[in-house]
Amino acid sequence: MSLCPNLLLFSHFQPYLAFPNPIWGFLGRDTGEVCHFLFQLILQMRKLRQTGLSDLPRVTQHGNVHLSIVALLHYSANACLLSICSLFGAAVTTVEGIGNTKTRIHPVQERIAKCHGTQCGFCSPGMVMSLYSLLRNIPKPSMDQLMEALGGNLCRCTGYRPIVDACKTFCKATDCCQSKENGTCCLDQEESELLDSELGNRTCEKLFQEEEFLPLDPTQEFIFPPELMNRAEKQPKRTRVFYGERITWISPVTLGGLLEVKAKYPDAPIVMGNTTVGPDMKFKGIFHPVIISPDGIAELNVVNYLDNGLTIGAGCSLAQLKDILTDVVLDLPVEKTQTYQALLKHLRTLAGSQIRNVASLGGNIISRHSTSDLNPLLAVGNCTLNLASKDGKRQIPLNDQFLMRAQSSDLKPEEILVSVNIPYSKKWEFVSAFRQAPRQQNALAFVVSGMRVLFEEDTNIIKDISIFYGGIGSTTVCAKKLCQKLTGRAWNEEMLGGACRSVLDEVFLPASAPGGMVEYKRSLIVSFLFKFYLEVLQNLKMMNPSLCPCLPAEYGSVLEDFHCKHYETVLRYQKVDTKQFPQDPIGRPIMHQSGIKHATGEAIYCDDMPAHDQELFLAFVTSSRPHAKIVSIDTSEALKLPGVIDVLIGKDLQGVNSFCEFPENEEILATDEVFGVGQLVCAVIADSDVKAKRAAGLVKIEYSDLKPLILTIEDAIQHNSFFEPERKIDYGDVDEAFKTVDQILEGEIHIGGQEHFYMETQSVLVVPYGEDKEMDVYVSTQHSKLAQDIVASVLKVPSNKIMCHVKRVGGAFGGKTFKTGIMAAITAFARFVNTKELYKCVMKNKIILMKEKLGDIMNSQFILVNGRREVQFAKQNKTKEKKTCNEKKLK
Repeated sequence: MSLCPNLLLFSHFQPYLAFPNPIWGFLGRDTGEVCHFLFQLILQMRKLRQTGLSDLPRVTQHGNVHLSIVALLHYSANACLLSICSLFGAAVTTVEGIGNTKTRIHPVQERIAKCHGTQCGFCSPGMVMSLYSLLRNIPKPSMDQLMEALGGNLCRCTGYRPIVDACKTFCKATDCCQSKENGTCCLDQEESELLDSELGNRTCEKLFQEEEFLPLDPTQEFIFPPELMNRAEKQPKRTRVFYGERITWISPVTLGGLLEVKAKYPDAPIVMGNTTVGPDMKFKGIFHPVIISPDGIAELNVVNYLDNGLTIGAGCSLAQLKDILTDVVLDLPVEKTQTYQALLKHLRTLAGSQIRNVASLGGNIISRHSTSDLNPLLAVGNCTLNLASKDGKRQIPLNDQFLMRAQSSDLKPEEILVSVNIPYSKKWEFVSAFRQAPRQQNALAFVVSGMRVLFEEDTNIIKDISIFYGGIGSTTVCAKKLCQKLTGRAWNEEMLGGACRSVLDEVFLPASAPGGMVEYKRSLIVSFLFKFYLEVLQNLKMMNPSLCPCLPAEYGSVLEDFHCKHYETVLRYQKVDTKQFPQDPIGRPIMHQSGIKHATGEAIYCDDMPAHDQELFLAFVTSSRPHAKIVSIDTSEALKLPGVIDVLIGKDLQGVNSFCEFPENEEILATDEVFGVGQLVCAVIADSDVKAKRAAGLVKIEYSDLKPLILTIEDAIQHNSFFEPERKIDYGDVDEAFKTVDQILEGEIHIGGQEHFYMETQSVLVVPYGEDKEMDVYVSTQHSKLAQDIVASVLKVPSNKIMCHVKRVGGAFGGKTFKTGIMAAITAFARFVNTKELYKCVMKNKIILMKEKLGDIMNSQFILVNGRREVQFAKQNKTKEKKTCNEKKLK
C-alpha cells in the first residue's frame, strides 16, 4: 500500500543527490566524509520539510516514493522502506523537484489537478510520481501499463475514475473498436446518433479540455549528470560503512567482501529492498545493531541460461524477475515454461509495483513468510539454492524442510544465498498457481498454493505430484502424505474425491488458527485442489483427447482467470448554460482550490508543519488486554532513556480524566481497568518522536484478566451487555399488532467491524501562546468543536481560550471524529505539567490508535483503529399490516 507522496530518482552510477530546488550534493570518496555528508543530509531533509518542502518523506506507515534507476529506467518504491544509506551514489528527486507553484508545474501535476483527481490530496503526490516514472520510461503508455503503474497507490476519496481520466490523456489513442472490450462497432452509429439527438448540446463527455493542458516534452526532463557517470567508472570500489547512534550499516561491493562481513557478523541481516527487515524493525520492535546491504555485486544479479533451467541471482528484484521470465516464456516451448508461467501469474499481483521494484528474489525466499506467493511455486518446481560462505559453496533444495527452517536444510549463520536454480518443466508436466486475497494487489493472501503434477508419457497416470499451501500456519505446508497416496493413480474423479477428503486431514487448520476465517480457508484448500484438477484435465485433453472425458459446460468459468478489463464507459456531463453569469459557480466543473498544491506536494498537513524550538513529542502506551484490571504501571525503564521527559498516567489527570459526552465510566487515560485492546493507558513525552516511541515500548503494565470474556455479538447478547439507553423505533401499538396479524416474518442482520484506513495518520500539535492557558491546537479531525471542548475541559478553561485549527484532513471517513479530541486533550495537558513550550503527537496508523469498546470486552473483529465502526446486530419483526424495527447497539 502506498501513501507517502515522494519520488526518488536514483542510479548506482555514482554520488549525486538532487533535491527539489534542486540542491546538489556530491559524496566524497572517504568513508568518514561520506558518513558526515549523510548525517548532514538527514538534517537537511528535516530542515527542508520545515521550510516549505512538505513532501520530503512524511511520517506514514506505507509510503509512495519513486525511485528511478539511471540507465534511463525509472522505478517506483516505498519511501518508508528505503534507507538513506542505500542512496549512496544516487540521484534523488522529490515531487517538488519535477514542478511546483514557485517555478512551473509539470504536465502530470497539472492534469491530475485539473481533471479533478484530488480531494483530500494526501495520495495525490504518489499518483503524480507513479505516472511520472512511467512516462519517463514510456512517453506514450498503453492502458495496461498505466494501470500497472498506478497499482501500488491507494485513494479512498475519488473512486479512481478522475485520476485514471487524467492519466489517460497521456496514453496512446486508438479509434479502433477492437481495442474496446465492450465497445460498439465502428460501423454501428445508431446508438451514438440517438444519444446526440436526445441530448443535443446540453451535455459533454469530459469535465476538462485537453487542448488547454501543457504538452509533455520528454526532452525537458532531468538527465543524470555525465560527470557523475564518469566518476562512477573511475572511482575504486570498496566496502562502505555508515555509523549511526545505534546501528552500523555496511555496504560491501564485492562477493568476497560480503562473505567476510557476513563471517564477522553472522547474525546481521542482509538487506536489499528492506521490505522485510524494515517493517519488522518498525512494527515488531526487532533491533539489529548491524545491517549488511550489498551494493552492485555482479554475482547476486546474474542471469544464466543453462541446459536444464535458469539461474537467477538472489539480488535481482521481483520486477527484474518478472521481465526475465516474460522473455523466457516467449522464447521457449510451452512444455518447458510451466513453472515460469505460474511464477508470472503471481508476480503480476504480488504486492504493488513499488514493492516489486526493490524487493529481491533472495529476500522473498529467505524470509519464508507463510503467505509468500513465490515459495510454494519454487518448492513444487524443484528449485535449488546456491549458497556461499568463506568456507566454500554448496547447494540445498528449496523444499518443505527448508521452508520449515529445519536445521539440516537451512542456511548456516555465516552463509548467504547467491542465486537460485529454477529448472525447466518437462513434457507431460503441469504447474499451477492459486491465491485468494482481499484485493488483487497490495494484499496478503488468505491462502496461496503451488501445485505440480508429472504424468507417465502419453497417459493420465501420475508419476510425481507436489502440493504446497501457504497462509495456513506459521510456515508453508507440504501435503506430502497426500502426494504419496496419489502417485501411481489415474487422473480422474475418483482420485479427486479421495484427494479432497484427505487434504484437510493433512493440511489441518484448528478452530483457533491465527487470522480466523478457518472455514473459509478450509474451503479454499479444497477449491484450489479442485481447480487444479480441472486445469490439468483440460491440458491432458488438449494433448490427447482420449485420456479424459469432456468437461461439463458449467465448469468453464472455473478455469477462467480474473482479468481486469478496461471497459469503455460513456459518461455525459451537463454543460454550463451560456447565459449563466460567470460569477455563478453552480454546475461549473471548478478545480479543487488546493488541487495544484496537492499535486505538487506543497499542501501542508498537520505533520508537515515547521518544527518549533523546544518542541517535544508524545507517544501513547495502549492496552494489550481486552478486559483486565491494571495491577501496576512501571515507568522506571522508560524514564531512564535519555531524552525522555515524563510519562503521564491516568492519576495525573485526576479530576479531568473524563468528559461529559463520554459514555459512562470511559476515561481519557485508563486508571484501574481496561475495556479493550488499544485503550490509552499512558503517554510518554520525549525530545524526539523516535525516543518517545522507544520509551513507550519500555513501559511495563501488569494486568489481571477479568470475566466475562465477550468476544462476539452472541456473547454480548448472552451476558446482556448493551449500550443504554436502548435505541428503538416504534410505530403504532406494536404489541397489539403482533397479536392480531396473520403472518410474522423474522430476520436478522449481522454487520462485522470495519477496518479504518484514513491515509494520513493521526497528528496533533499544541502551541501555547499568550496567557491564561490560551493555546493553538492543530489537529487532523472531522469534529473541531468537539476537540476544542475536550481540550478546554481537561485544562479547565473556557472554550474560547482554545483555538482549534484544521487546515485540511488527509482522509478520515469517520475515523477522526471522536478520539482525535482525546489525543489533543492529553497532548495539551502534557504541556502544562512540564516546562517545555510545545508538544507534538504523531500517532502510528493502525498500530497504537484507539480500539472501540464492545461492552466489557473488545470484539475480535476489530483492529487497532480510531473510528466508530462497531459490530452491529439488528433483528426485524415484520407483520402483514404494520412493522417495527428494534435495534440494540451492543457494548
